[in-house]
Amino acid sequence: MKLKATLAALLAAATLVSCNDDKAAAPNNPGNYILTVTPVAATAVADYLLTAGSLEAGTISTQGNGVEQDGTYRYYVTHNNKFFSMLYGQGNPGAVTAYNLKEGKLNRLTNFQTETVQSFAPVKDDLLLFKITRNATTTPLSQWYKVNTNNLLITADGSTNTLSLARNGELAHFSWLKQVGDKVFAPYFTIKNTSFNTNYPDSAWIAVFNYADMRVEKVIRDGRTSFIGRYFRDGLSVVENGDVYAFSASVATNNPGSGSVISSTKPSAITRIKAGTTEFDQSYYLNFEALSGGMNITNWLYVGNNTFVVQATTPAEKGAYADGLNVGILNVVDQTFAPVTGLPAKADIKSITYNNYTPKDGKTGYLGVNLKDGSSYVYKVDASTRTATRGLKVEGGTITAVQYLAGE
Repeated sequence: MKLKATLAALLAAATLVSCNDDKAAAPNNPGNYILTVTPVAATAVADYLLTAGSLEAGTISTQGNGVEQDGTYRYYVTHNNKFFSMLYGQGNPGAVTAYNLKEGKLNRLTNFQTETVQSFAPVKDDLLLFKITRNATTTPLSQWYKVNTNNLLITADGSTNTLSLARNGELAHFSWLKQVGDKVFAPYFTIKNTSFNTNYPDSAWIAVFNYADMRVEKVIRDGRTSFIGRYFRDGLSVVENGDVYAFSASVATNNPGSGSVISSTKPSAITRIKAGTTEFDQSYYLNFEALSGGMNITNWLYVGNNTFVVQATTPAEKGAYADGLNVGILNVVDQTFAPVTGLPAKADIKSITYNNYTPKDGKTGYLGVNLKDGSSYVYKVDASTRTATRGLKVEGGTITAVQYLAGE
């Protein structure tokens, strides 16, 4: 069986020590916050994992500190009080390394290989991983894996026919995954080739999976927006009362000549699925472009109490893979939006992290802000006052994620 073979490979890989050892000693600045940092270098280098005791003050550095990751492209998620570092192998198998914290220092629990995956999310006690096909001629099947975060083993795997799922001759490509009750919502866009172009730019789809057996129960569609989220960007959020909100960046592309051009005609907007239902709520629609003066959402961080820290682009900055440098506060129930003050001038910002931390207290979010002069800081955003305050300085690299573990 495929699952047995996968488990055998996982166990064999987990026993490897010398070739998979982390390349640096434990960091000298213990704490419960984990920052992933790409060191300054002339060529692509692997991220370092740094810990910190506070995000609001102090300085940490990659010099002589941190745990170096194997491989250049890494993505991160925390679940069940563990931190998972996942290698994007660009078509090759990718390593998954799991850590916990002991006395404020990272402790590696396992390191194993899976297929490179394009979407993943915490679901119950698992991480659900999806390797999504991009070539219907070769195979229409996208592979999924369940990694149990208690025993750190792959406990189930299978496949979903994403050509049949789309039902329009293109392949369904999940932008992300989200646990909603005992189901998994998988918003997707459809692609006609590996460049992610589509003939169907003005629809939002969600595949609803029964998580127990990963059977697709239904597909729901909304024609008021383009697809939900973006490539590798989570566009779904579940709020305290169980309602699900979805943002569309409106960045679908087509290729009539040379180069991809935005083909979505719908505005960047927010829709809702009410708690306990599996249909879009037709009574709710928030036109974000109209509310924000023409901007489109590229990413959001739910801080609680129906409130999001939003990253957005202006019409001139809009692109399929553009991450917004405009930060604002959005309340999806009050339908209000206002910019955040206190951040550096946009002309001075090189990038803002999209993988960020919030204690979900209804007001607080922490963003990594990397400046063009080479300096990097964590900024604390207070949604109640719509202000940002500069905090922890990170020397020697570019912040790529800000996370937190309770530790042991």
